[in-house]
Amino acid sequence: MLREAAQWLVRLHSGQAQPADWQALERWRAQDAAHEMAWQRAERLSRTFGSVPAPLGMPVLATARRGANRRAALRVLAWVGTAPTAAFLGWRHLPWQEWTAAHRTAVGEQRSVVLADGSRVMLNTATALDAAFSPQERLVRLRAGEVLITTGADAGGHRSFRVETPQGWLRALGTRFAVRLGDAGEARVGVAEGAVEITPHQGTGRVLRAGEQCSFTQDGVQAVAALSEQALAWTQGVLYADGMRLSDFASELSRYRPGVVRCDPQVAGLRISGAFQLQDTEYILAMLRETLPVQVVMRTRYWVTLVPA
Repeated sequence: MLREAAQWLVRLHSGQAQPADWQALERWRAQDAAHEMAWQRAERLSRTFGSVPAPLGMPVLATARRGANRRAALRVLAWVGTAPTAAFLGWRHLPWQEWTAAHRTAVGEQRSVVLADGSRVMLNTATALDAAFSPQERLVRLRAGEVLITTGADAGGHRSFRVETPQGWLRALGTRFAVRLGDAGEARVGVAEGAVEITPHQGTGRVLRAGEQCSFTQDGVQAVAALSEQALAWTQGVLYADGMRLSDFASELSRYRPGVVRCDPQVAGLRISGAFQLQDTEYILAMLRETLPVQVVMRTRYWVTLVPA
């Protein structure tokens, strides 16, 4: 499936694609959730290997970029020729660093690990991380997903505990805190106990204290707010919503089940509140049908759309 998606990339970025080719791609993606996931995976790989343009459905490509984009797509095709395809539906959007991480979870899986110093890390769905401990520091590299970290006392008493993210660094100051890598290039941090020092790759950092949360990017730290009830609900196996837009709820739910949960624009603005057990996403979908004026349309178990009733 991934090879077929890469072939679409080659075809559409060859410089000879017609509008009908883009329409054919959209039909192929709509046939099965696995097609859509393979396409997104191939695009992710193409960006890793050489910057295929991001907008989907783009009928015309700049001539100057066509050759480079086709070469990038060909590199993806060559890569997928040797890539393992087992468990594809369970491992969404993960580049090779995430696939080879020491600790990782599949979509819908949660588990806890104890690091060498006694620190505890709870991994949420689709999460990947590595731990690198040395005489100088205790380092966790968060590759993808979301974690809750409870730091242990350092036997030596002097090694800092740091978390590396694509956006910058976090230094734990005797703490329990959560970190989530967002889809828009940001990281979200919430502190339950102690404090965390945030240092973006660029821009000014700050210290986040217990009961506070914020997002940060490579360029700086955004406004600090009170730690929300939703932020740590996942650690209890719960998806908590308080007046959440249905489109946002669908995006959150999609994190915990293989495939795609989409929301029709006509019902995207509906509001939902409640605490939903993540261990049974099928039941959550049934509850939506019972409590909101929506229908749950399933092309397959992996392709779900919420539409007006």
